This record gives sequence, C-alpha cells and structure tokens, in this order.
Amino acid sequence: MSEVTHEALRDLLCQLGLACRNAVLAGRRGVDFVTLARVDGQGGGDTIYAVDRIGEGAILEWFRTQWPKCFPVQIVMEGLVGETCFPEGLQAAETDWKCIIDPIDGTRGIMYDKRSAWSLSGIAPQSGSDTMLSQIVAAAMTEIPTTRQWRADQFSTTRGGGVVGASEDVRSGGTISIDPAPSQANGFAHGFASLVKFFPEGRTLTAQIEERLWDELIGLNSSPSPVIFDDQYICTGGQFYELISGHDRMVGDLRPLIFRTLDLETSLVCHPYDCCSALVLQQSGVVFEHPLGGFPDAPLDTESGVSWMAYANETLAAQARPVLSRILEQFLA
Repeated sequence: MSEVTHEALRDLLCQLGLACRNAVLAGRRGVDFVTLARVDGQGGGDTIYAVDRIGEGAILEWFRTQWPKCFPVQIVMEGLVGETCFPEGLQAAETDWKCIIDPIDGTRGIMYDKRSAWSLSGIAPQSGSDTMLSQIVAAAMTEIPTTRQWRADQFSTTRGGGVVGASEDVRSGGTISIDPAPSQANGFAHGFASLVKFFPEGRTLTAQIEERLWDELIGLNSSPSPVIFDDQYICTGGQFYELISGHDRMVGDLRPLIFRTLDLETSLVCHPYDCCSALVLQQSGVVFEHPLGGFPDAPLDTESGVSWMAYANETLAAQARPVLSRILEQFLA
C-alpha cells in the first residue's frame, strides 16, 4: 500500500470528523441538557445517550454520500447491528479496509456542555476479525467544542508520516496550522499526571496503586503543597489531546486490569474505538504502551477492553515504567 493511499485515507478521516463535529454543533442548538442526556440504549459496552445518535447519524450519512467507491470499507462503531459496509450492499469479506469510529468520545462531558468531546477514527487493511489496532495506517481526532468555545482542534496522521494539526474558528471557519507539542519535562513534579478513575467502580484500588507510584517516584508529603496534579478528562480522546498538547505528562487507563482483579464484569472500560487514534499519539512522540509491557493491541471491535499507559516522552516513561510494573505485580497478583 502506497503512502499516497494512506494520505488519501487520512484526509477522508479528517473530513469524516468534521462532518460529525458540525452535525453535533447544529443538532444541539436550542436543545437543553435534559434532552441531550436522555438514555437511548446500550451498545458496545457503553450507554448510548440522545446526543450520540446525532453523531451516529452523521457518520452513516457521510459514508453513504462521501466515501469513495475505490476504498470499499467496513465500519465498526457503537450502535451498529451486523456488518455495515460501503458502498452499501457489500459484505465485509468484499472490502479492503476496516474503519473503527467513535463518533463522540466524551459524551458525558459534551451533553452537559462541560468539556469538549472528540470524534475519533482509525483505518486498517481488512483482515476480518484479525484486524488489530496495531495495523491502523491512518487516524484522526477531531474536537467537538462546548458552546463557550470558538476554537476546535484536529490532529491526524499516517503510519510513518508526520502529524497534521489544524485549529478552526467555528464562528468564522478560519483555520490555522498547529503542531503537536508533548511535554519535554524530565520529571513529574509540578505537572499533571493521573490514572483513570472516572467512576466509583475500582476507584479505591486504582487510587492505592497511584498513591504508591507517586510515593516511590517523588515521595508523598515531601513538599509544603502537592506537586502532582490530577485531571480526570472523561474521554480517551481528550486524554490523548492533553498529552499531545503538552498539558499532561502521564495518563494511564488500568480499568480492564483493575476490574479483572476485582472480578467486575460490567463496568465501563476503554475499548478499541476509544483509543483508535493512538497512532496520532505515537507519531507525536508520546510513548504509548501496555502497563505490563508491549503494545496494547486489540481487535477492531466494540467489546474488547484495552489497558494502556501513555507518557509524554521516553525520559518520563523510563522513570515510571519499572516502578509501576513492580507495583502492579503486587496489587494485581
């Protein structure tokens, strides 16, 4: 597959993200929080809210009208029943590509107008059920801003290529280029770094692991005021953005490991569609890996759980990795 093909796919994913973003911006006008936050079903291991249906509808309409026939594709996202392929009428076995999408990652934040959500997508050569996150060749992440924001960012990339960044003024449509800028800090003190603990389930064990990590790395109560700051951005795309932009130095999501240890089967975890834009992280220079080592691979589906750690640079990863590994062996045994 040529670089030209990958670049064409990257551009298509950017267009897809913008279509979803614009549909959500238009669909929420004049609609109150109660309506947007109405539960509308279950799918892909998560609750589907009314605002999610706006994104899903926009995605399907865009594929019907805009996706080129020269790239026959199967799409994977929450809410779909059976195989969904474009051009319509194809079976998955007849497609060349598999595209995994999270139309709105950060539903809970955006439906209450608290914080930006992100439309995420990644595409890989079709290998049926064996198509994996590690095979994604192009990815994009597009910001869906709150009503108080005039700016919406987008980052995209191809495997082995550079990261393309753009910031759009959603009032005027004006766009400027932006570059990823992960933190180059050589330590964690006086920076944001956290493990995911969005919801009550598993929070205590996660916090115990996190407290031990910081005690060993920097020493708790070693300063008159705290030197590690915690920011729970309730979506994987938002966490990726904080790393890409230099705001956070470390983020980790241990939920599948935590819940397995606690014998919890129904609580929400990170799924492949949540981290389908991880290629953008990697091409930005962020270290993205499994907490127990290696790449956090998973099939492009809506059910698998994904545990991951991300560090803004290799210096930070080298400091935290061995300590975290030792702690996890103790707590998750």
